[in-house]
Amino acid sequence: MGAQPLLSVDRVAVSYRVRNGLLRWTRFTPLQDVSFELRRGESLGLIGRNGAGKSTLLRMLAGIMAPDAGSIRNHGARVSLLSLGVGFLAHLSGRENAMLSGLLMGIRREEMRKRLPRLIEFADLGEFIDRPLYTYSAGMRARLGFATAIQVEPDVLLIDEILGVGDQDFRARSYAEIQRMVHAERAVVLVSHNLGAIRDICARTAWIDNGGLRALGETRPILQQYVRSEQEAGA
Repeated sequence: MGAQPLLSVDRVAVSYRVRNGLLRWTRFTPLQDVSFELRRGESLGLIGRNGAGKSTLLRMLAGIMAPDAGSIRNHGARVSLLSLGVGFLAHLSGRENAMLSGLLMGIRREEMRKRLPRLIEFADLGEFIDRPLYTYSAGMRARLGFATAIQVEPDVLLIDEILGVGDQDFRARSYAEIQRMVHAERAVVLVSHNLGAIRDICARTAWIDNGGLRALGETRPILQQYVRSEQEAGA
């Protein structure tokens, strides 16, 4: 028997209306008939072209969006989504945002206070930890988000491109923490256009193409198929 499932995705589809001309609307379906399971101790990559539905899928896994068809079953897992546009309040300081995120994830206030020193050390923001988030660069927001996520220790960590905006030291420390989480029987789902990061972090990869799951399996063969397809498309 395999590891315990944390999230089960069963024939999920989502669509919405988009404007097509001044008075006309059409229905766009970024995802349709997508199925897979995410299990404890697993690192799963999501690849595909821009607009393929990868970020939409992450938001559904996080419970922020609901599918129009199919289902996503959460088997009692605590899920955290890391995305530059989600989760923090611009007028609060980094310290206040970290504390609030921990409380929203169910960490008691006193326990979160105990975790703050290590969080602040990992984020390495200096005096900016007490400045409003709107003064942060994208890389600084990424460091704060990742540091907060590893301190609240979710069962499933969903990462939407944020590793691409940090410096080399941040990426190296983040990779090490992701490996620690996987070894601790948690799970990670990574969306990235950096295929090197997918290769280094993810044991399995799902390729989303034309709204569907084109391939799912071991990372290296999937990446080879994807690169070959992109080269043929650009020829």
